Amino acid sequence: MHKSVNWDGVGFDWNQVRAFVVAAEEGSLSAAARALQQTQPTLSRQVTALEQALGVTLFERGHRQLQLTSAGVELLQHARSMAEQANRMALAASGQSQAIEGRVCITATELLATYHLPKILSRLREQAPGIQVDVVASDQLRDLLRREADIAIRHAEPQQPEVIARRLGNLKGRIYADYSVIAAQGMPQSFDDLAGQLFIGVDDSAAMLEYLAQQGLSLKAEQFRIQTGSGNCMLQLIREGLGFGFLPHDIGELFDDLVAVLPQQFNPDIPIWLATHRELRTSQRIRLVYDLLASELTQLVA
Repeated sequence: MHKSVNWDGVGFDWNQVRAFVVAAEEGSLSAAARALQQTQPTLSRQVTALEQALGVTLFERGHRQLQLTSAGVELLQHARSMAEQANRMALAASGQSQAIEGRVCITATELLATYHLPKILSRLREQAPGIQVDVVASDQLRDLLRREADIAIRHAEPQQPEVIARRLGNLKGRIYADYSVIAAQGMPQSFDDLAGQLFIGVDDSAAMLEYLAQQGLSLKAEQFRIQTGSGNCMLQLIREGLGFGFLPHDIGELFDDLVAVLPQQFNPDIPIWLATHRELRTSQRIRLVYDLLASELTQLVA
């Protein structure tokens, strides 16, 4: 026999709890309001209503950044547990949907989303015009468990046990430069010729330098005069002749003004993983989109 819940003791609603969790994680009411696509006064009222319903103060007032009180710290773990259960309920409900219509959110890197995903979505529209697609073009990982996306195209294997993933194959990494750079300085013949050249870097330059060293290319931090966390931005910076840079070969070969440098010496694998939440895999619309992506991306890496 299931134990009944004392509903008389629950004096708040889920929207208030969600507002509290997001405000705590974002660090400010304005950032939380943007994340939930609400106005700041609305979100503030929800947090205040939760405090009144619980009879505790969750945040210290008067600080530029939100600071949790001791009660807020203790209750946050319970609120996060509620959020996880709500996400699980939404996932289970989505998994039961067998209609070939509705919304599907796909996240992919900026470059893949910009230069490859449009053609795939054109084929999807022909097959299932009732499916609406949200594209999250970002080089930052999105959390499938928190429903930040339904399907993810990634370069790293997902580690969560609730996520199912399929490795579709590999792209190749390449060093690229604009033809104007090569015309002015000559084509490098070895890694030694790159020792004094300028490069376009990524946000985590230390990790990049370590990775490049593993590939036999030893560069120094001062060679990376410009850094960006955006794949599209890196592409344009390279095309403007501002430095050598690193791109997947499927992207670099799209542009006639770019030339691959030392492709025989530098050609690391870039794996392509397709991932979705285990429960969403039983949704017919998710399965259709997932299978189409798998088919088209497999041809790309082949």
